[in-house]
Parts: sequence; C-alpha cells; structure tokens
Amino acid sequence: MKTKFEISNIIRPAIQSLKPYSSARDEFQGNTDAMTFLDANENPFENGVNRYPDPQQGKLKFILSEIKNISTEKILLGNGSDEVLDLIFRAFCEPNQDNVITLPPTYGMYSVLANINAIAIKEVQLSSNFQPKVAGILNTQDGNSKLLFICSPNNPTANSFDADKIEKLISEFKGIVVIDEAYIDFSNEASWISRLSEFPNLIVTQTLSKAYGMAGIRLGICYASEEIISVLNSIKPPYNVNELTQLKAIERLSNIEKIQQEIKKLVSDRNQLSEALLTINFVEKIYPSDANFVLLKVDDATKRYNQLIEKGIVIRNRTNQVLCDNCLRITVGTSHEVDVLITALKSLK
Repeated sequence: MKTKFEISNIIRPAIQSLKPYSSARDEFQGNTDAMTFLDANENPFENGVNRYPDPQQGKLKFILSEIKNISTEKILLGNGSDEVLDLIFRAFCEPNQDNVITLPPTYGMYSVLANINAIAIKEVQLSSNFQPKVAGILNTQDGNSKLLFICSPNNPTANSFDADKIEKLISEFKGIVVIDEAYIDFSNEASWISRLSEFPNLIVTQTLSKAYGMAGIRLGICYASEEIISVLNSIKPPYNVNELTQLKAIERLSNIEKIQQEIKKLVSDRNQLSEALLTINFVEKIYPSDANFVLLKVDDATKRYNQLIEKGIVIRNRTNQVLCDNCLRITVGTSHEVDVLITALKSLK
C-alpha cells in the first residue's frame, strides 16, 4: 500500500524554514485604482514599464484558470518552463544528496538543471517503442529519489506515453512526478491537469512557446496542488515574469479561438509532412507524432543534416541520443517551408 504523500517529507529543510522575500507589491494587496504608489523606489515618469510588474500575475492567471478550469491558487508562472523546473529542483532536492530519475531520450534540460543544482541523475531508458519501463523505473528509485520527469508527448520522440503506465508511476513513485506537457495541445490525449486533485505528488508543466506561438516572451506554467505552488512561490524571484510578457500573453489568450485554429492547422500539416517524407527514398521510418514535429529515421542522419544546411535549411540531428540512431527531428513549418524542405530532400543524392 502506498504511503500517504506528505510534502513536508519532500521539501528541503532549508526551504521549509525560509522566510520568503516580500516585495513592495506583495505587501499591498488592495485596489490599485487611483492609488499613489511611493513604496517601491520606482521611477515615477510614466513610460509603460516604469513600474514593477504584478509579482503574482493575477490577471494572466485568471485567464489561464478560465481556459484550463483550475483555480489560480494551483498555478505558478515562470520565465519559461526552464525557470519553473529549476524552482522545483531547488525546492525539493538537497544538493549532493538527492537524485532524480529521467527517461532518455528526453528533454535535455532536466539533466542540465540537475547538474547545476548538484543533484545526481538516475536514467532509465525508454523501451524500443519509446514507452516508459514502469517496473525498471520503480525499482531504480531509492530513499533519495525526489523527482521523476515524464515528458509526454515526449521530445524528441514525439509520442505520448500510455496513460496507464503514467498513472502507475504517479501512484507508486515515492517522490514528486513532474509531467512536462509542452506539446499536449497537439495531442488527443487528455492533460493530467484534470487529475491533480487525485495525486498530491503530481506537478504538470506547460508552456506558451509551442501551441500558443509565444516562444519569444518566455512564459512557462506550473500546475500543482496549492501546497506545492505555495512552496514554489516562496522561492521564486519577486518579479520573475516581466510586464511586457504578461501584457503580450493576456493579449494573445484573449483570442483562444484563433489559437485553436492554428493548432488544428499545424496538426493537419504535420500529418501531410509525414506523408510527404515517406516519398523520400532514404527515409526509413516515420515515428508517430503527437507534437508539432516529426522524428524520422534515415540512412545517414549526419550526412543528410549537413546537406540540408548547405541548402539553407536547419533541422535537428538527434542521432547522438539513445534509441535515436540516424534520426532527424523536423518541426512543422509553414506550407511554403514544408514545400522547400521536401523539394530539397528529393534533390539529395
């Protein structure tokens, strides 16, 4: 029987005893209309960005809560998903003592952040069909395994993991399970956000960089229990999401129908790209995709990558990752970009 998850058993002692920094804007929580602010040592001459941004991004969180049907108390925003992931490391992993589990091939920043924070990494490779080896993962954990990173849909393999496998891992992993859903909007699979209330050890991260088309503003999102969000809020920089990012995100999210149309178009174009790639004689396999990119196996990935560079086309060579020998990763571009790519591929010898 699974031991009841207690966040107090996971959080670092130093973080538990930490007194969070309180900014001027944190201390004043009232109505800002017609108020004179002389509390934050700001430049008083109005230019649109002379004031500090809302440290809790209230307006933006409210919009996200409406879209995702989740309370604002269960949302944390970061300067890209990488900041969110780094906060999770710093809150729950003791340097030079704890470890995390990753499932290669997967997003490389998990390991980079682990190394930055002096956290050991235990790797359990995916199966040959790019699914998590549940028994192997659970047998690999020990008393210091604090985080398990699941990227689904996965990068670079593009596939979603089986829901029953993920559920068993959440249920039986003794630490926190972080599900990275950067590409979830391109998939027919349901987000794990809807099941947060069932699993107190679950964190779901998403981003506005992919389906929402806002990679340039750097906005990552963390969904978790109020207890976990409270811990992360206590250590985040006070003004980690700048004013311009908040305004641009609010503007973009005000037209969710347009975003949904773009996602539908990208999914359609992804399928057409996969079909077109099958006509290329040196393409050996197209892997199923639930993302906005396609992973394909070719005869010689490095050769084909370099040939495309010479033609002014940049893709990603993933042959150096486990289980991805001679694999290339291609993002779904515009119809014109895809036509240019296919024409170039057909010309290669």
